[in-house]
Order: sequence, then C-alpha cells, then structure tokens
Amino acid sequence: MKSVCMALLVVLFVSCSSDDGNSNKDYSLENQEEILSYIATNNIDAESTESGLYYVIDEVGEGDAITSTSDVTVKYKGYFTDGTVFDENTESAVSFNLQGVIEGWQEGIPMFNEGGSGLLIIPAHLAYGSNSYGGIPAGSVLVFEIEIIDYNAINKQEIEDYIAENDLNAMSTASGLYYVIEEQGEGVRPTSTSTVTVNYEGYFTDGEIFAERSANLNLEIEDILEGWQEGLQLLNEGGTMKLLIPSALGYGRYDYSVIPGGSVTIFDIELVDVN
Repeated sequence: MKSVCMALLVVLFVSCSSDDGNSNKDYSLENQEEILSYIATNNIDAESTESGLYYVIDEVGEGDAITSTSDVTVKYKGYFTDGTVFDENTESAVSFNLQGVIEGWQEGIPMFNEGGSGLLIIPAHLAYGSNSYGGIPAGSVLVFEIEIIDYNAINKQEIEDYIAENDLNAMSTASGLYYVIEEQGEGVRPTSTSTVTVNYEGYFTDGEIFAERSANLNLEIEDILEGWQEGLQLLNEGGTMKLLIPSALGYGRYDYSVIPGGSVTIFDIELVDVN
C-alpha cells in the first residue's frame, strides 16, 4: 500500500504552492458559478456546506467514524470540471493523516465512515487557493471521486476466508484477533509485563513468508505487536499457537519494511519460556 509522497498532489500542504502573482485574488464567485454549472450539467445531486464545499455521499460506509485528525486510506481520482484528470490512485490506495491534506479533504472525508465512497467538489479557497501548483492552475475547482478503505472489514473477510480454505478450528476475540491453540502448554501463562522466549515464523495469507523461522527469540510482551500481546497471554509455557492478526493489531495501514500497509499477518508461535 502506497504511503504519502510528494507526487500525490492531494496530500500536500497548501503552503507548498507557488506564488504566481495571483495570491490575493478571490475566486469564490467564479468557483461558485463553475460548481453550480458543473452540478447542473452532470445532473449531480450534491449537498453543500457553509464553507462552500460540495459533496455527494454514495455510500456512507459501515466502518469506523473518521475525524479531522484520523489516519485514512483512500482510492481516488482527481480532475477539473472539464474532465481533465490531474491525479489518480484508483488501483492502489494511499494512506495519510487528514491534518496534512487540503482543507476540502479535511472537511469532506469525515462526512464518511471507513468503507464509504462519494464525490467532493472543492473550490479553490479549500484547495490550492490563488496559487498554481504543478499542473493545477490558480483558482481551480477540484473534483475528487473517493473510496475510503475499511481495513477492519477487509481484513476480517480475508482471515475468515483463510480459515475456511485451510479448515482451521480458529477462535476470535473482541479485538478482531483470530487464533488457533495447537498445544495449550503446561507451564506458566505470561502476563502483559512478562519476558518470553519464542520460536516463530511469519507469513501472509497467500503463504509468502516475510519472517523466517526464528529460534529462541527473547521478547518483552509490552514491546511487541498488539496481536502478539493479546495472543501470547492465551497460551501457557510450552504451548504452540497460530495467530491471524488484522492490520489494526499488527503493522497498521502504512508500509513497514517488507509488509505492505493493511496486511493480515499470520504467525506460528512456540512459547518456549516465560519470565
């Protein structure tokens, strides 16, 4: 999953725009006329906010609520009202924090939940203003088709499909962790402050290994992935288990080393020792 980079116009601060001599021009009336004409021409059933943002909610989404400070993952297509595309990520999604994007996204995205989709029509004063940036002329109205990724739902389905395909007798917890206890073990059970020694191997649901089997690795439970913290405390010393960890309890929505953002990770673990 791609993370924020300079090439993605939508996720740049407005202050990065260059001054082309129009920095004091107010495009509000021009933009309003352009937006209303675009909506009428394309028969769009759009709503507006007091700030001048126009939006269409196709699907509000059934996932977590989004705030102006949330980290989100979005597929999008950005274009002008004449249909010219200036930026697009519809095949793969990008992840970013909403505090780092143009104002129209900061206001518009929280109208959806994760899993939502729709349209944002953004006047210049909520985007790049009276400055030009790259291929975006000063005073431009920007139109974005957006789809907000709900990793919780996607990961849950991926894990449940994997369990069914591999005929696993898995249990789940309220957090979304799935696990299979192969051998419970007869020793002590670790706590959140324990130091443990483990053997493990990590891989994705397609079987690709990202962590070769490690022997006798010493770990502080409070310093490891949330999925491990929760899962290891279900096992006794000497036991073995499989953890199927959604990204929210694993490496999150951003790329981490060889692990793409939003990945489900699976670990075969032997709990060798507890201290």
